[in-house]
Amino acid sequence: MAGTVVYPKDNRKGCKSFDDFGISFKSKPGSLPTFVLVDCGVWNVQNAGASAVLVADNIEEPLITMDTPEEDIKAAKYIQNITIPSALLDKSFGEKLKKVISNGDMVNVNLDWRESVPHPDDRVEYELWTNSNEECGIKCDMLMDFVKDFKGAAQLLERGGYTQFTPHYITRYCPMAFTISKQCKSQCINHGRYCAPDPEQDFSSGYDGKDVVIENLR
Repeated sequence: MAGTVVYPKDNRKGCKSFDDFGISFKSKPGSLPTFVLVDCGVWNVQNAGASAVLVADNIEEPLITMDTPEEDIKAAKYIQNITIPSALLDKSFGEKLKKVISNGDMVNVNLDWRESVPHPDDRVEYELWTNSNEECGIKCDMLMDFVKDFKGAAQLLERGGYTQFTPHYITRYCPMAFTISKQCKSQCINHGRYCAPDPEQDFSSGYDGKDVVIENLR
């Protein structure tokens, strides 16, 4: 997918409707699709007519899979309605694009998914990031519903040699300064290296975060 990148002069975080600023990203007939570079916020960019969104990271770090910051019913209503492609850029590359565009130069970008979908062995490789503690609200309910609905199809695809599936379990770590704290010891194993939040948010009863980590490992 080829397009021209724009960096809006206003509402660069995309937190507000671009209609409030009189900005539209709808492509003119005969022109390339518009890819919008922002610091965050995909939903409002999509509503303004963009064909794709490029989100510039605000810190230098290895690229990660983007996720939504809120896990509630309000956010879920529009998360499932985001239909345009989005990609996360590392901070240094994002800054370069911003500088070039601000200087008035035209920037065209090709988005290419061939590396991440079909592979030379003709199998589709995909991953699932999850946690054995599935009590985290609307996001976990959506994930568990998907796992249950897709289970049969996933098994058929795997057995037929069409896919290669890799599950991942999400863990956290305890900062070095707190590894001897009561909270860290109850939520972590291996001296704070692998942790999970307390399932009940109650350190005095029920399961601890370290129980979740051990279940993930199992």
